[in-house]
Amino acid sequence: MIHVVMNALCSFMGTVSFAVIFNVPKRYYVCCGLTGMAGWITYYAFVSGHASAASASFFGTLVVVLISRALTVLMKCPITIFLVSGIIPLVPGAGIYYTVYYMVTNQLAEASRRGMESVKVAFAIVLGIVFVVSIPRDVFHSLFHFRYPRGKYSIYTNERDESRKG
Repeated sequence: MIHVVMNALCSFMGTVSFAVIFNVPKRYYVCCGLTGMAGWITYYAFVSGHASAASASFFGTLVVVLISRALTVLMKCPITIFLVSGIIPLVPGAGIYYTVYYMVTNQLAEASRRGMESVKVAFAIVLGIVFVVSIPRDVFHSLFHFRYPRGKYSIYTNERDESRKG
């Protein structure tokens, strides 16, 4: 149990650290950290259940992008604030490092194995992002937009909807 808590804490802090590096406004730090932590915990749960790193990265990415899209509507800010910093724990940085390391040390079989694994993870991350971003924007606005009563104001602006009479 302590291992899971430490993974959650480290992924939260790492995500917030990257949010600081990317100049995210301070009011979004906690949301960015929770987004990255949720993605990493999902990844960790799938890897612990003996799934491949690529499939675990795919499902972790789905969680990160879903939370990012919901927070975009709730916090009224661009999705990149949460998505870029939240996806950092899932990026296969060590795999890319070891690929280059094995290439430099002339262990080409191990380099190609690590490289293919890193490409699979990167492709899984891209697919996860594409699947969730392809969901229409109206779905997230209807689920998470609570500021104005339906029909009184337009969803996308603060002006009255002129198409409705009354």
